[in-house]
Amino acid sequence: MNLTGRIIAAYGRHYLAETPEGEIIECVPRGKKSEIACGDNIEFQRTGTDQGVVERISPRSSLLYRSDAYKQKLIAANVTQLIIVVASEPSFNDELLARCLLAGHEQYLDMLIVLNKSDLPQVAAARAQLAPYAKIGYRMLELSAKQNVEPLLPFLQGHISVLVGQSGMGKSTLINALIPEAQAATREISTVLDSGKHTTTHARLYHLNKDSDLIDCPGVQLFGLHHLDFATLERNFPEFLPYLGECRFANCSHSHEPDCAIRKATDAGIIDKRRLELFQQIAGH
Repeated sequence: MNLTGRIIAAYGRHYLAETPEGEIIECVPRGKKSEIACGDNIEFQRTGTDQGVVERISPRSSLLYRSDAYKQKLIAANVTQLIIVVASEPSFNDELLARCLLAGHEQYLDMLIVLNKSDLPQVAAARAQLAPYAKIGYRMLELSAKQNVEPLLPFLQGHISVLVGQSGMGKSTLINALIPEAQAATREISTVLDSGKHTTTHARLYHLNKDSDLIDCPGVQLFGLHHLDFATLERNFPEFLPYLGECRFANCSHSHEPDCAIRKATDAGIIDKRRLELFQQIAGH
């Protein structure tokens, strides 16, 4: 008989599944190909006291992933909210931010941009960089993870949130402040998985309370969106929506064609120029 569990950690092809009773089982996929993500609900067969093999992945409500021309990189499954962490120092990559938001839109996730290290003098420059996102309605939260993470707590309540961001944004500090036992949990996992032999983690799920979970991912420097076509990219730039279908040409790339409604709105200052540049970079123009 198959047992059920939820994947709470991914280490290469080794996964930790938590059963409804709270038991932790080390699972491996059946066969060479693995399409399991942190947050997946699974059915598994026991192969030992605390070991099992995954037999089936239950249907997902969402799947956040990145892709290039050759492969997909699964990030987290069944999440309801994407939290993107940026910081005052070091400066953040606004193209990476835009790409993360596009991936979240495509999965119909709630989204929150967290500006960390807001106590540093460089915060004014970071705020200016984020101004176009605030203007088009993205939720923003400023905090300093080293000083106080409590402002984030109401945003986490009732959600299965996934935390993403490039390296150096203070994501680990944020996790450790929210979940003081996180480092201990990581050490415990390394022990379960044979003294840290499988140390490259894709993602790790933590329980905040009975209604709220948080999935932490390693820092990302690239976020490929090869799986999103041009029309999907257009639709997921919220400020473009009033102008879609208004260009002279139905296949307008919004880069050089005459009578492009989106470029006209940009020239008029309605659409932020940098946002149009990001669209063109991401769409390949």
